[in-house]
Amino acid sequence: MNQQPGGQSSDSPGTAPGDQPKASGAAVVMYTRSWCPYCERARELLKSKGVAFREIDIETQAGQREDMIRRSGRQSVPQIFIGEHHVGGSDELYALDAAGGLDPLLQQR
Repeated sequence: MNQQPGGQSSDSPGTAPGDQPKASGAAVVMYTRSWCPYCERARELLKSKGVAFREIDIETQAGQREDMIRRSGRQSVPQIFIGEHHVGGSDELYALDAAGGLDPLLQQR
């Protein structure tokens, strides 16, 4: 679910218009804030891989900040989950990709 301007939610995956998301086995969830540059950086990597993801804006969706903290143990955004695996933030996502661990994790069922 992606946040649209004005805090509205959409059911479309996190892909650019015209792009087809790759079929991935693991659901990807990213807790974000609309103004966060690290969130944008993580979005760009996921989109470049054609990965569909659900984006949860913790500022506009009641209770989601608390859910993010409970799940991740962290208060900063983004917080990224692939399936039940907590990746962490943008830096951790890029490090996982550089180490060759992101694609296999995305393909897990």
